Amino acid sequence: MRITGDWLSHPGTRAVCRALVDGGHQALFVGGCVRDALLGRDVGDIDIATDARPDRVIALAEAAGIKAIPTGIDHGTVTLVADGLGHEVTTFRRDVDTDGRHATVRFSDDVAEDAARRDFTMNALYATPEGEVVDPLDGLPDLRARRLRFVGDPAARIAEDYLRILRFFRFHAWYGNPDEGMDPDALAAIAEGAEGMARLSRERIGHEMRKLLDAPDPAPSVAVMRQTGVLAQVLPGAEDRALAPLVHLEGDLPPDAMRRLASLGGTETVSALRLSREEARRLEVLRDGIGAMTGAGELGYRHGMDTARDILLLRSAVLETPLNPGDMEAVERGAAAMFPVTAADLMPEYEGAALGQRLAELERRWIASGFDLDKDALLSGGDG
Repeated sequence: MRITGDWLSHPGTRAVCRALVDGGHQALFVGGCVRDALLGRDVGDIDIATDARPDRVIALAEAAGIKAIPTGIDHGTVTLVADGLGHEVTTFRRDVDTDGRHATVRFSDDVAEDAARRDFTMNALYATPEGEVVDPLDGLPDLRARRLRFVGDPAARIAEDYLRILRFFRFHAWYGNPDEGMDPDALAAIAEGAEGMARLSRERIGHEMRKLLDAPDPAPSVAVMRQTGVLAQVLPGAEDRALAPLVHLEGDLPPDAMRRLASLGGTETVSALRLSREEARRLEVLRDGIGAMTGAGELGYRHGMDTARDILLLRSAVLETPLNPGDMEAVERGAAAMFPVTAADLMPEYEGAALGQRLAELERRWIASGFDLDKDALLSGGDG
């Protein structure tokens, strides 16, 4: 079997492969680029595995006029930049020691050893520079069936890096067959090892959770996370009951991790996932809006079209209430409205705190009118 794609013939990619092969070494595309090409999806990052040691990779690159950056040289990774395109080139490796977060590796000359240390069989697929697929662990049938399986013993793979628990759910959301159940051996090992995730940094957990929640439909994966105890480990107090209804209500909207995260609740979300200040502010607005009495038009006026829409979707999903067909029109009108009164219109009659109170009072009247009252009506105290 062969993979195809414009990325295979990119001049920079061809130059990197040629430098390695002409130097007497293997150059095999690996992981996501092979998996996605086989699935007919767009290929992003290009990873290349080789039997060349890192110093040899750097020497061959420099001889070919290719920029070499030792991005992870202790673990065998060198980034080669050719024709403006970066390629992560990593020496075949095998793990010699792990602590649940990081691995101590030893370089290898055997692609089978390199494949054996990877997480899932569908990620242990390789391809030659000509696109011929190399499948050391028989992962191709799993990929075709969209069946997510750990390489070898699931418990051993998880113990090497507990982040693989979250990666399992993330990859199932993106690549798994939604009509088939998850691998029972994997789930048993996940339930047994869930407490090991306490060793992971919150940054790594947050990174994986964002990717999971950005999947087209993460609800089945998150439901199983709850059932296996993983959700409680990463998001104390979280509940996934509203996630599936929210995904349904989203329709054709692009996936949004923060919108979906808001539906889960939880008591320590910001710190548990190391959210940025911007993410934390948005999450607070969304969560506060769910239970507030603020009408649709005012939501649009105060938060803008997108945030107001998200709050309405969340309200419907969390509170189990139907969407009002007219609410989106009200949101749109509110988002376009401009309060017609300024502080200058009230001065010098009002100053200081009294000025702020009067402005707020007039704004409330204006909103209550459906944004219909103009400046003259507001200042005169009339209704139109």
